[in-house]
Amino acid sequence: MPNPSEILGVIASPRRVAVIGAGYVGIPTAVVLAHLGHHVTLAERDATRRNSLLAGLSPIMEEGLDDLLVPTLQSGRLQIVEKAADAAGAAEIVFLCVATPQGDDGHSDLSFIDAVSREIADVLPAGAIVVNKSTVPVGTAQRVADLLGRRDVTVVSNPEFLREGFAVYDSFNPERIVVGAPSSAIGHQVADLFAPLRAQVVMTDETTSELTKYAANAFLAAKLSFANTMSRLCDALGGNVDDLSLGMGLDSRIGRSFLRPGPGWGGSCLPKDTAALVAIAHDAKVDISIVEASISSNHAQQAHLVNAVRDTIGGKLDGAVVSVWGLTFKAGTSDRRDSPALEIVELLLAAGASVRGFDPTVAADATDADLHGIGTFASVHDAAAGSDVILVLTEWPQFALVNFEELATVVRQRHVVDARNLLSMRDVRAAGFSYRGLGRR
Repeated sequence: MPNPSEILGVIASPRRVAVIGAGYVGIPTAVVLAHLGHHVTLAERDATRRNSLLAGLSPIMEEGLDDLLVPTLQSGRLQIVEKAADAAGAAEIVFLCVATPQGDDGHSDLSFIDAVSREIADVLPAGAIVVNKSTVPVGTAQRVADLLGRRDVTVVSNPEFLREGFAVYDSFNPERIVVGAPSSAIGHQVADLFAPLRAQVVMTDETTSELTKYAANAFLAAKLSFANTMSRLCDALGGNVDDLSLGMGLDSRIGRSFLRPGPGWGGSCLPKDTAALVAIAHDAKVDISIVEASISSNHAQQAHLVNAVRDTIGGKLDGAVVSVWGLTFKAGTSDRRDSPALEIVELLLAAGASVRGFDPTVAADATDADLHGIGTFASVHDAAAGSDVILVLTEWPQFALVNFEELATVVRQRHVVDARNLLSMRDVRAAGFSYRGLGRR
């Protein structure tokens, strides 16, 4: 991560920036821009989130974010307000970072984008630039422009490419900055906000910029689905998916990232963005079966894991007790949106199993709606007590350090299904447990 003094020394002309929405995109965007030396006003209607930010505590789990939040607040470069109009009224550049959830038909729900656009339309200064930072379908830049109804205001697209859990690192080390704008001059005003980071800039039109985010996430989803499919094939034929992934990934045309098998992809981006891209393609009457196959394969991976649990304990889930380790969609975040772990838990519950869960971000006896039917515990040992099988669903590193000899004294049956290939097969088996991973025996 760059040294703060080095960055602030590089900024030539700080801008007045507004960021609307304090979520997984808005908070890192606002804090990092303020850290770069710009004057940022972050608007968030939710009082709990707003008060947390004002207290110097990020309401989302992101490594390094609190360390940046406090000094930017103390410096005065970051201000927190309630209303979008109050943030946008004096801003030269306004980032829209509000939620765009998946609708029932697969299309993105743009109601939050629409509402904010109407709210700020009359207060934007002449010459302001409104930036769609949220993931939005093709045509949204024009949609926002129409809602603003301001010929003296320009709307551009600047999609985010932040990994949850690594948002601060990615913000300071962007692999590319994509800006879709009606003119190069306008586009460079947005790109120049991030100039100290010296990232490669892709300057393009609004349609291409909007599509780039969906295309990138769909490609990553396809790569993950391919890796999971190969793990199932290795299971069937007796191969080793770790060696297979290494043999593939050393090809520079393929690369080693996103080739590790797992319980399926999830989170707030890949499921929503693949569904939206399918909907966009259908509207355009373009065949996009490659993405549809990735989605189908993802569901197949989750069903495969449920079957693996069933087979491991003798062919019957009804009445079985499954200890699930990990409920978030990946390690390093508290986000459970579209978590494959929860999808698999639902299938286990539907089959009659009882689930005892542990996740380091979830309190014991949690009553959150998405955890309905799951008993949550304070430790892996408590969650494993009386279980017939331990199922690892999130790659929290502390799970690899668990002493299975101690666990052997509290479980009902000694079985492990490792959906992340995280644990030491040798250590688990040495403690008297059966071990089943993905594509490895």
